Amino acid sequence: MRLITFEHDGVVQHGVVDGDEVAVIGTGDLAAVVAGAVAAPNGSRVPLAGVRALAPVLRPGKVLAVAANYQEHVTESGSKPRDVVTASPRLFLKPDTSVVGDEAEVELAAITTQFDWEAELAVVIGRTAREVAVTEALDHVFGYATSNDLSARSLALDAPRDGEVWTGFFDWLEGKWLDGSAPIGPYLVTADDVPDPQRLAVTLTLNGETRQSGSTADMIHSVAELVAFSSRLMTLKPGDVILTGTPAGVGATTGTFLKPGDVLVTEVEGLGALTTRIVAPHADS
Repeated sequence: MRLITFEHDGVVQHGVVDGDEVAVIGTGDLAAVVAGAVAAPNGSRVPLAGVRALAPVLRPGKVLAVAANYQEHVTESGSKPRDVVTASPRLFLKPDTSVVGDEAEVELAAITTQFDWEAELAVVIGRTAREVAVTEALDHVFGYATSNDLSARSLALDAPRDGEVWTGFFDWLEGKWLDGSAPIGPYLVTADDVPDPQRLAVTLTLNGETRQSGSTADMIHSVAELVAFSSRLMTLKPGDVILTGTPAGVGATTGTFLKPGDVLVTEVEGLGALTTRIVAPHADS
């Protein structure tokens, strides 16, 4: 089932995509459906072309993301390949203010000149998960969506740089936190319609030119492993999101970074194309 959170006539609603229409379920985002409410359409239908798609869950309790989860992405940056036998997931958090939907205009923050893209599969948790086994982890997944972990590779902060190793690490981490840096959507496809999350093509185009083309089959840590590992560190709750890492082809590899006017189209096979428009900071920002 392909679900959508959308705005129509100024009202936020959610529903089921049925051909070129949306069968409306109710008002607000999909959070209640993800948490177990029955997804029963209320009889109203609106043209899909006439709605503005929003992030499936507007303000997730937490957005977890995973660094260095594709070997070719690791090596394209000049790092040594990770030992898949001993490697553990490298998790970090993004704030809820990073979450935006399809066709979002993301401001290029003044504090960076190196704003980059990372096409990713997003996982939305549907059942509370705490210390779950890998073999049971996918039972806690509600569905999947297309996402992009936009990343500031440089930060020009009004603070002295001490040159310590940890400063570099935290600059990298803080570069993941910018407003609008986690576009997700346009749909949330339920897990029963994604037989194997490890067999999905992942692509990204910049202004129509293909920059990333990979497959979730190449993940170092599978979706099930990421859910299980995360659940050992924290309780995962319905609506929480996990961004599962990016394949090779990010802008930092070639020194190509985003600028106002750029248009990104990210797509995960079967989950829909997610468009993101980069704009200059607004005058009141």
